[in-house]
Amino acid sequence: MPRPTIPRLSPERIRRIGLEIIDTDGLEALSMRRLAERLGVRAASLYNHVSTKEDLLHEIADGVMTAVDVSGFEVDWTTGLRTWARSYRAALIAHPNLVPFLAYGPARRETALRRADAVHGGLTEAGWPQRYATMIGASTKYLVVGSAMGSFSSGFPDDAALYDDRFPHLSRAHLLREHAAEIDADSFELALAALINGLQKQYRELGSNATPKE
Repeated sequence: MPRPTIPRLSPERIRRIGLEIIDTDGLEALSMRRLAERLGVRAASLYNHVSTKEDLLHEIADGVMTAVDVSGFEVDWTTGLRTWARSYRAALIAHPNLVPFLAYGPARRETALRRADAVHGGLTEAGWPQRYATMIGASTKYLVVGSAMGSFSSGFPDDAALYDDRFPHLSRAHLLREHAAEIDADSFELALAALINGLQKQYRELGSNATPKE
């Protein structure tokens, strides 16, 4: 009789199925035992490809970061920020359950560190002092991660009677949930535009100084 087919394991397949579990059931749902069951193998087989669950999470997170586009910095720093922020947000929104893990920073993840290096390099090469480049990267990340962590608009109940006379300035808040995706996206763009506009003013002021402070 033919031998039973044993599913082939590969790092790519392990990461893909691991991400599917996180996307469907949340970050805490991922375990080596559950992952092995989904892959149709014994848990011990996974350790030939990944040492720990923590290492696997870093590999999954690094894979998600490949969707983040930093090529805009080759044009100019404002294009770079817009492209980076929008693609970063899109990558996080596609995998919201992974956002809390990604929010801690790049750690030792190769792709994430390369993206951070490109952002910092793009800003400093444009003339931003090192300290400002660090703060701009942090500020943009706060905006992106905050936007991806949850929906502002979806948090309002759609019961019009709830607001009545007690909350007169929220008389149309019951409509927010229906248009949540659009409002949240537009709100992100508004905040991003405000950030970049403010930075452009700061950039001009720094440029007018003979010796800007680091």
